[in-house]
Amino acid sequence: MGKLIVGLLKFVLRLMIYFIIAVFMVVGIEYLLCPIYHFPEPQAFQGDHLFNPYQAINNPQWKKSNFQVQSYSWLGLTDGRKNSNEAIDSVYNYMTYDVKAISDYQKISKYGIGKKSYIPVYEHGYGIRKNHQVLVGARKVLWTDYPIFQTVHHKQHILDLLSKDNELVYIAHPRMRNGYSTEDMQYLTNYTGQEVLNGFGNSIAHWDAALSAGRMVTIMGNDDSHNVFRSDDVGNLCTMIHSPSLDGTSIIQALAKGAAFGVDFRVPGKHSFDEKRDRILDVPLLESVKLSGDTLLVRVDRAPEMMRFIGQGGKVKHAVENKNSVLYIFSPEDTYIRVEITFSNSTVFYLNPVIRYDGNNPWKMDKAEIAVLSTWILRIIGFSVLFLLIFLFLRRRIRN
Repeated sequence: MGKLIVGLLKFVLRLMIYFIIAVFMVVGIEYLLCPIYHFPEPQAFQGDHLFNPYQAINNPQWKKSNFQVQSYSWLGLTDGRKNSNEAIDSVYNYMTYDVKAISDYQKISKYGIGKKSYIPVYEHGYGIRKNHQVLVGARKVLWTDYPIFQTVHHKQHILDLLSKDNELVYIAHPRMRNGYSTEDMQYLTNYTGQEVLNGFGNSIAHWDAALSAGRMVTIMGNDDSHNVFRSDDVGNLCTMIHSPSLDGTSIIQALAKGAAFGVDFRVPGKHSFDEKRDRILDVPLLESVKLSGDTLLVRVDRAPEMMRFIGQGGKVKHAVENKNSVLYIFSPEDTYIRVEITFSNSTVFYLNPVIRYDGNNPWKMDKAEIAVLSTWILRIIGFSVLFLLIFLFLRRRIRN
């Protein structure tokens, strides 16, 4: 009986070893198939024209939006297991949010699919470094990922794959676990924007790194709540979107045009749902952002503590206190200017940038191209080493 148990344990252990080897082989093959890229060199925005994503906005029809909150899915194995779809909808309704998209991991939520306001969203990624992306207008879930580590080439490959099946691609919480470095942001291409404001930490430096490299990427702000029953988890951040309606298509189009800005409502300490709701209801109003020649005029409905104009390298170029209407004149050296507006209640607005361009397409972003020769050299060497290891392993097993 003892020998039988020992034999059975050895058999189970052997199966586990073979399974682990098989998993590492599959993952290894996936890594070897990743292309090597030539990245366009970082180059600051340039040109004789200025592009203002808010120029066409005449009526302040802002919609308070959140695109990061997880619900119960995958048998409760993922974060968000305490949240039902109905609870998410109810809490964010109470918090006066207009758009409440559910971003389950590797799954497009169908909640509310029959409504015109429905927007298919999901969060992609399952690696240990949290190299995630928020997909808006999602058509299909991508299961490819690089779970152990990611170089800038792996990150670019994922962005390229995601761009095929999603209207908008946002890099999620870039600084979390250093999933994306500021250097990555100088090179990555083929994506819509960054989740600059996130409940687990803001990534302002990552955004400025991309903008300073001439990547016109826009801002998104989300709670990224995993428990909507905790007041600390909700009503902290949002994306204000300029849209005449809550129709999903209209919301996506506004985001694509950059007609949106990020808002940080947070203040230190613990606050009840009621206190947070009152604070959100008292959010100031961005009335207009107009460009006339080289002069930018920003107007809000109440005087903020500070309005800062930030340019190349994240440097503050101009700051004005206690004025609800402020002018900024672009200098020839200004490549982009984005505006941060801080109010007395600690609410902060983060506006999308006004950029220099050549007068053709301000959204044009040179894409990283696959380096065919380098890619195939890596694959040939990598697969040769892999097959050699398999051969040596099998030969040893046969001898034994």
